[in-house]
Amino acid sequence: MNEKAVSDYLVIGAGAMGMAFTDVLIAETDATVTIVDRHARPGGHWNDAYPFVRLHQPSSFYGVNSRSLGGDQKDLVGGNAGLYELASGGEVVAYFEEVMNQYFLPSGRVDYRPMSEYLGNGCIKSLTSGLETEIRASKTVDATYMNVTVPSVNPPKYQVDEGAICMPPNGLVTIDEAPDGYVVVGGGKTAIDSCLWLINNGVGSELIRWIVPRDQWMLDRAYIQPGPEFADRVMLRQAETLEIVASSTSVEEMFDELRDREILLQLDSAVRPTMYRCCTVTTSELDQLRQIQNVIRLGRVRRIGAESIELEGGEVPTTPGTVHIDCTSDGLTKRPVQPVFERDRITLQTVRTCQQAFSAALIAHVEATESDEVIKNEVCAVVPHPDDTLDWVRTTLQNTVNSIKWNSKPSLKEWLINARLDGFGRVRGRADRTLTQEDLLSRIVAATPDALAKLEAYLREGRSNQP
Repeated sequence: MNEKAVSDYLVIGAGAMGMAFTDVLIAETDATVTIVDRHARPGGHWNDAYPFVRLHQPSSFYGVNSRSLGGDQKDLVGGNAGLYELASGGEVVAYFEEVMNQYFLPSGRVDYRPMSEYLGNGCIKSLTSGLETEIRASKTVDATYMNVTVPSVNPPKYQVDEGAICMPPNGLVTIDEAPDGYVVVGGGKTAIDSCLWLINNGVGSELIRWIVPRDQWMLDRAYIQPGPEFADRVMLRQAETLEIVASSTSVEEMFDELRDREILLQLDSAVRPTMYRCCTVTTSELDQLRQIQNVIRLGRVRRIGAESIELEGGEVPTTPGTVHIDCTSDGLTKRPVQPVFERDRITLQTVRTCQQAFSAALIAHVEATESDEVIKNEVCAVVPHPDDTLDWVRTTLQNTVNSIKWNSKPSLKEWLINARLDGFGRVRGRADRTLTQEDLLSRIVAATPDALAKLEAYLREGRSNQP
């Protein structure tokens, strides 16, 4: 051990959750923080993401609580036109670097250790010098537990034969000669981004084949928006969702109604989705995706050869001149639930589904204002990332229960109203709601008890039917 240092908190990971946690902690306490990360810059997996990646939620809902990401402007062109801007990967990395250099470090209370590996027991090692340092911290904060990964740092889990071209989405921007065609492998957000990028860059839909192991339910981004002009629409969608759940008599009927009312979207009306991963699209983006007629639904890929692709359910031809784009890395892994607060350790997890930055900020606020560990864990009940259809039931239930719990605590409710990252509770918590919003809030409140009872019943039923 070459060096020793002292800090109140040791935060492992300078990605979105580590940065959002640190931001609230230094704003609401006088604590000192050491942040250790393997990357050369803050931003976590955004440093490794494909060049054309963008947020799937408005920039207003992302980043750290104290500083806006973007200019709260609407996109004027593209699939997101008319809706609030979606920061690019480059913008996100630049933003986190700015937060670090213009706020965290000048505070004098943050010690940032980039290009460093956490070895455990408070020990870190510089990847460039080999210097090992012991950080004597009162608490260790694991901001890496959610394990967000991207294809560029994870090789495919299937075999790729010699002579076959297979690359992560990052490789698409290096293509300098048109291939025979493209095969997009994967059914999630990264695959959607890749398909849309190809179409928007002039590739005819007939040249794209899309391997979709599981179809997914998607959300319409038009109903996940900040700003007063969208407030009525967002609250109406919340009311309608709870009313549909409350009045349903079965899971199947509930999902049919959610689909028919376009609260949940699907790629192909003839294929019932079995996956739910919080993916958002606009209706114009969905129309573009539906241009791809050659969608292959034969399960996961086992092998890509020069002449054929072997899948769980069969085999399809390919050519040595076809580019296969691997989009199978599980960016939002469904992790086992851990206690967020456990003596001298804090494990950052989502307390609102798929809202990592908001969740880390709220956890930091609870850490700063509450001393009882039991109460802290009750307030920060974990809502793991969803994966399958039953998880829509689970996350809707747990999100609603958490929201009721938070709003029952006046000081926490006030914090939520003023929290930049809480794009969903801000309007509902304001005192100057319009008459329309008062009516919608009444509908939400009226539907909630029956909706919760139905969701609990469907969740029990679903669990009992699982093998």
